[in-house]
Amino acid sequence: MDITLPPGRVTGALTPPCSKSYAQRALAAALLSEERSVLHGVEFCDDTRSALRCIELLGAEVEYLDEHTLAVRGGLKPRGHVLDAGESGLAARLFAPIAALWHEPLRVEGEKSLLQRPMSPMIAPLRALGAQASDSDGFLPLEICGPLQGGCATIDGSVSSQFVTGLLLALPLAAGDTTLRVADAVSVPYLDMTVRTAEVFGVEICHNDFAEFYIPGGQRYRGADFAIEGDWSAAAMLLVAGAVVGEVSVRNVSVLSRQADTVVCDALVRAGAALVDEPHSVSAARRPLRGFEFDATQCPDLFPALAVLAAVAEGTSHIRGVSRLRHKECDRAEAIREEFGKMGVEVDYGDDDTLRIRGGEVHAATGESRGDHRIAMALAVLALCADGPVTIRGAECVAKSYPGFFEDLQHIRS
Repeated sequence: MDITLPPGRVTGALTPPCSKSYAQRALAAALLSEERSVLHGVEFCDDTRSALRCIELLGAEVEYLDEHTLAVRGGLKPRGHVLDAGESGLAARLFAPIAALWHEPLRVEGEKSLLQRPMSPMIAPLRALGAQASDSDGFLPLEICGPLQGGCATIDGSVSSQFVTGLLLALPLAAGDTTLRVADAVSVPYLDMTVRTAEVFGVEICHNDFAEFYIPGGQRYRGADFAIEGDWSAAAMLLVAGAVVGEVSVRNVSVLSRQADTVVCDALVRAGAALVDEPHSVSAARRPLRGFEFDATQCPDLFPALAVLAAVAEGTSHIRGVSRLRHKECDRAEAIREEFGKMGVEVDYGDDDTLRIRGGEVHAATGESRGDHRIAMALAVLALCADGPVTIRGAECVAKSYPGFFEDLQHIRS
C-alpha cells in the first residue's frame, strides 16, 4: 500500500496503542500460570497477534471479554508442534525458551524480515540449561526440546535483550535454580520490564545490576489482573510530530513508566521543544529547535523518531548507538540515511557508532518503508515538514505495532 501525505500542522490529543513489549510479556506470563489472568488495554497489532497465536498453540485458553480485554487461562499443554512468530522478533525469542520447558520437540518459525534476524545467541544457554536446541545457520527455524533443568549459563546480550527475556520468564519453572550471566547487556530497561512483569504474576527473579540473574526453580506463576500501559515507542513518534509542526498531547502514558523510550522526553527538551508532563498524559509543542546529542544505545527503537527531530532542528545532531540498528526489521541506520536523503536531509555515520543528521529543508519525495513500521512512521512525520507531498511505499507495515497510525495522524491535522 502506498500513501501520499501533504505537508501540514498537527494539533490535538491521541491515545497510542498499548505497549506491545508489555503485552507480549504479560501474555507469556499468563500462559505460564495455570490460573486465570485478565489483561486490560490490549491492542491487536500484528506482533501482539503473533504472541497470542503462540500462547494458544502452547495450551492457553483465551477469552475475549471486550474489544481491549482478554482472559487467559494458562497451562503448558501444546496443541501442535509449530509456533508461528510471524515477524515478531520478541515472540520468537520469548517463546523459544518457554517451548524448552516442554518435554517433546517444538519448532519455532517466522516469516519475512524475521528470517534475517539472528537467533543463535540463545542456543548455547538453552543447551547448558538442559534443553536440546538447534537453529538454521543462526536463524529461524529453531528446533527445541526440553525440559529445561536449570544450572549455570552465560548469554550474549549485545545483540538484543529479547534473548534474555525469554530465558528469564521460562526458568522459574525449571526443576532447579539457575544462575544466568549476561555479557554486554543492552536495552537494560526492557530487562527491568521483564522482571517487573514476572513479579506481578508472583515470580521472583533476582539480579545484580542486570548483569547476573539468580532464578529460583520450581516456582509457580499466579494469575493476575494486569493493565497494559500505552506504548512509549508510539508515543515518541507522536510527540515528535507535535514538536516539529504543532502541538500533540499523548494520553495513557507516564514519564514514570519503565519503558525505555520514555527518554524521548530528554531528547525533546535538549532540542528545545516545549514539554508538559501531566499525571496521565505528556504533551509536546513546536518551538525553535536546535541540534542535540543523545545516546540511544539502550533505546534503539527511538532512532527513527529522533532522526525526524534532528532533521528539522537547526545545526547537526549526534545520536549514538548505530550498532543497535543492524538487526531490526531492516538496517535502520542505512534506511534513515537513504530515505531521509531522498527528502534532502543529510545523514551519515561511520565507525564511531554515531548517526549525524544536519537539519534543514525537507523536500517532497517518494520513500520506501523497507517493510519497517518505524521507518514508515518516521517518513510520515517528516512528510509534515516537507515543501510538497511525500509518498511512502509499503506503508501497510505500520500494522506491526500501530495499525491505526495513519488514521490517527490524519485526525490531528489542523
